[in-house]
Amino acid sequence: MTQTTETTYLFDNSSDDGGTHVDALGAVLDRHSFEILDQTGIRPGQSCLDVGAGGGSVSRWLADRVGPGGEVVALDIDTSRLGGHPGVQVHQHDLNDGLQGDLAGPYDLIHARLVLMHLPRREEVLAELVGALAPGGWLVIGDVTNRPISPLSAHSARDIAVWERIQYLSHEVVSPAGGVDLAWAGRINHAMVEAGLEELYGVEVSETVNGGSPGALLHAVLNAQAATPLLGAGAQPWELERYQELTRDPAFRTWFYQFVCFRGRKPM
Repeated sequence: MTQTTETTYLFDNSSDDGGTHVDALGAVLDRHSFEILDQTGIRPGQSCLDVGAGGGSVSRWLADRVGPGGEVVALDIDTSRLGGHPGVQVHQHDLNDGLQGDLAGPYDLIHARLVLMHLPRREEVLAELVGALAPGGWLVIGDVTNRPISPLSAHSARDIAVWERIQYLSHEVVSPAGGVDLAWAGRINHAMVEAGLEELYGVEVSETVNGGSPGALLHAVLNAQAATPLLGAGAQPWELERYQELTRDPAFRTWFYQFVCFRGRKPM
């Protein structure tokens, strides 16, 4: 990249809520990410880049598979949750600044989960990640969609209205204002085709979550961290309070985010 663009991000990994955030993401999404990563044929001795490594669960999984002869670079703008692990090299870095020097690759596999949806130049960044792949290397991209997260439990009409209003403000007002594009997941396939990748394969997964589960607690901490912009968008304090109560109520059940993950291979 020739121009630096500062990344704006609503969430703080170093906070207590940030810790819950990355732990909940791992609890809900890791098994889906691991399945598609495993399909790339990852093996000992390979070099991997984990972009937006967050809590490091994917980086550690990759390191265990490439072994001491391989390499995993864990990259994030906030590395406070990336503890030491054999075979994982931690780098604090903004992807908008490009991958130069020691970060340039080439890599046998690059993984980015819930990253490109936050970047204004996401299509260009994806193409640059392809450029950092070795011939025959794999790119794995996962993001969530803008499918409405509908409640399924028989709560009162008032509770359902609170849930739907906070979801609307979160995804249709606050997220776009913060640079998040929830429609991007629907364009990953096209962007990978345009970048010249082959052997494309994608999955879409979603599941229901109950209050108090990792998926529901993720809703809770996301909105707790975004409370100020949500209030600025018109949410009422009592609505945010009731929303938090619902995410901890075992009788409350809702759909979780729809997660879309694609893999594609760089030609030999």
